[in-house]
Amino acid sequence: MKNPRLALTLLFVFVFVDVLGFSLILPLLPYYAATFGATPAVVGLLLGANALAQLIGAPILGRLSDRYGRRPFLLLSIAGTVVSFLLLGLARSLWMLFFSRILDGLLGGNISLAQAYITDVTTEKERARGLGLIGAAFGLGFIFGPAIGGTLSAGGNYALPAFAAAGLAFLNLVGVFLWLPESLPPEERAEWARSERTAVTARALVEALRRPCVGPLLQTQLFSALAFSTFETIFSLFAQKRLALDARTTSYVLTYVGVLVVLVQGVGIRWLSARFTDKQLVFGGAGLLALTLLAWALTPTLPVLLAVLAPLALASGVLRVAISSALTKSVYPEEVGGTLGLSASLNSLARVVSPSVGGFLLGSVGAAAPGILGALLMAWTVFYVWRAVLFVPDLACPAPRRWTT
Repeated sequence: MKNPRLALTLLFVFVFVDVLGFSLILPLLPYYAATFGATPAVVGLLLGANALAQLIGAPILGRLSDRYGRRPFLLLSIAGTVVSFLLLGLARSLWMLFFSRILDGLLGGNISLAQAYITDVTTEKERARGLGLIGAAFGLGFIFGPAIGGTLSAGGNYALPAFAAAGLAFLNLVGVFLWLPESLPPEERAEWARSERTAVTARALVEALRRPCVGPLLQTQLFSALAFSTFETIFSLFAQKRLALDARTTSYVLTYVGVLVVLVQGVGIRWLSARFTDKQLVFGGAGLLALTLLAWALTPTLPVLLAVLAPLALASGVLRVAISSALTKSVYPEEVGGTLGLSASLNSLARVVSPSVGGFLLGSVGAAAPGILGALLMAWTVFYVWRAVLFVPDLACPAPRRWTT
């Protein structure tokens, strides 16, 4: 692509609109499902269905994009989102709700495909900043989406937010079709389509776990996702049980966290990536996340909570961007999409496991238990990163091949 800055701007807008549409409906799904007689257990399955489907779909879409180009699969992914939200709005039974969420998960690799596109059009030096912009767009979408969705659903009209989300996804589809060219030059696509590294097989994807640069980063991604997902999914219950916060105050606190994450990934990561390597940022982010999760678990008051959440947001934002950036530099260029898809798959796995574990601990052991477990997991992760990531020589990683457009 001749203008990487234009590509970054377009992708920022597309990811923001995509996440805005998704977050319009996400907080309303339990209430929507309840109108069809869903029990709490069934609602839990509905919320996990999308993540389980993405666990399967994201690596496959990413690997196909390595083989045949990013643009066609971005279009396919966004088209799947349009159809899934239309089905959600038209749902007349519980099974239609499940079908819409599963379809969106199988084809919903928008974020990892956008990350792969950014990898194609940026240099290694610019990589973390570009990926940070995607994280900032993601955070902005989650700040505004729930409020807009709540307004649209006034009076129990849960279909309207679904149709609004479908409309936003359709605008994204048109935008990508009209303005976003393919990031991979034809000669690269022709070469990569013949490469064994882009084969769409479980063996080709899992093989990455055995490499000295890639496997430890993916395992670090899983550990940190498990710890932080526990915080994300249990926070509202923690705020109610430990601090007696009402729903409105909790939503304000979560918005505050969202703003902090946007600032870290949109602004802070540029300053940090210019001064530290990706591996150093992964190590530092893991250590800070361990400390702040422990502090969160022991928080006695709302002012202390607000103070703790600032470094916690910094740690999670830096860790996500640094791991993704390091992954793109640790594989051959023709493997980037599949590797980022595998990373997204691990995030999905964490979102399936963490709510159940965190909810059990909070209900059976105490409000501090989920945070303490997350802190212990991240303490182990710090040791693991020190041993398996920080001092692994770059010579152990494949040398990326760049091209000009």
